[in-house]
Amino acid sequence: MKALFLNPPYLPSFSRGQRSPQVTKSGTFYYPIWLAYGCGAVEADGHETILIDAPADRKSHADVEDTARKFQPAFIVVDTSTPSIENDARVAEALKKVCPRAVVALVGPHVSSTPLETLAAYPWVDFVAVREYDDTVREVARCIADGKDWRGAEGIAFLRDRKPVVNPPRAAIQDLDRLPFVSATYKKHLNFKNYFYAITRWPVVTIISGRGCPYKCDFCLFPQTLQGHQYRQRSAENVVEELAYIEKSFPGVREVFIEDDTLTLNKRRVTRICDEIIRRKLKIRWTCNARCDVDLETMKHMHAANCRLFCVGIESGDQKILDNIEKGITLERIETFFREVKRSGVLVHGCFMAGNEGETRETMEKTLALAKRLNPDTAQFFPLMVYPGTRAYEKALAAGVITAAKYSDWLTPEGLHNTVVNRPELPHDEIVAFCDRARREFYLRPAYIAYKLRQVITHPGETGRLLKSIKTFGKYLFAKRG
Repeated sequence: MKALFLNPPYLPSFSRGQRSPQVTKSGTFYYPIWLAYGCGAVEADGHETILIDAPADRKSHADVEDTARKFQPAFIVVDTSTPSIENDARVAEALKKVCPRAVVALVGPHVSSTPLETLAAYPWVDFVAVREYDDTVREVARCIADGKDWRGAEGIAFLRDRKPVVNPPRAAIQDLDRLPFVSATYKKHLNFKNYFYAITRWPVVTIISGRGCPYKCDFCLFPQTLQGHQYRQRSAENVVEELAYIEKSFPGVREVFIEDDTLTLNKRRVTRICDEIIRRKLKIRWTCNARCDVDLETMKHMHAANCRLFCVGIESGDQKILDNIEKGITLERIETFFREVKRSGVLVHGCFMAGNEGETRETMEKTLALAKRLNPDTAQFFPLMVYPGTRAYEKALAAGVITAAKYSDWLTPEGLHNTVVNRPELPHDEIVAFCDRARREFYLRPAYIAYKLRQVITHPGETGRLLKSIKTFGKYLFAKRG
């Protein structure tokens, strides 16, 4: 049985795989990690697969259709996102015409959250996968290969006699160690040098060591639409074995990004991972997502095991807004974290948002002041992006503050973020303008520029990352204000 997994063509450099899909100002471009996991699951059963990342390889619609025409897969899995859904569904329609006998599925956070809406709008789609879909596509592939009816698979929605059917949900995978290494799927199908994260050294490989997040931030996409709120973990030995595989199999790779929502949730497990890295004398550096509640002892241990940087969500400089979005942390704890992390040797990338529930011009200025005071190594300022399936979206919808007429409005014509939320006396374009100004004020401070110049001298390994980011980010940072 042949299966085609596709990250479909859209805007040039459109990073569909991240929590907030867009053409990034920093040049960041994510691996199609969940799609690759699905491909690996089907491939593990012995099926012949092709994984195409069209935006990464600069492949056009015609290129993709030509590959499908020659390959003639029996199963086609198309990744999706909210701002690109109409494009993605049309790509699926074109492939259905090229491969009329193929079962065509849509996967991803958007369709997982809007299965009935998706099927009604795009009736040529055979099914939509709901939630985590590794085992779903694996079961469907087995059915197709054996000539059985795939419509009984758990975790799918489809049309029968033009009426929607939603099958029982599929239980979340508990034994993550049984899954193939996603990096092995990258190795077979993708060019790892196509992917860049502004916060990591390049080239970089991204993996997942655990799925789900117990925290309830109302805007956060993956826990609410794909993986759920139970944090399920690979064993420390399995994670480090993949790190060793990457160090051996990807010539020139300089870093691994462990993209769990919160790797540092389980201190004991993090310690075991670090001990195993040290025991095996691995040299590869790594970065991870974290919350601002990691203790100093754990930070130091992670640094000793080659952890280079934490990516942390700070979001707001106003405690009331942090409470509104259910962040579950205090400004006092955030300040303590930053004092301690600077003693640990681990760098920090800080994520800040504007436009959340309760946002005003005054609270946005508090956020900018906090960013300057905390002074992370790098920072991002994003307008709130509400996506179907999140509580932030439901709140905004109920309040009648969403301005978009269609999903493509989530982006500007160039593919940049375009928040679709109007707060009282705070229109969406003012929120976006604040983020642009905050970015300039943070990065163009004389003290920050001096710090970066010192870093180039004292830590020359950071130079490549810095120069690559400036190349793409600079045109936005130094753009004339309209």
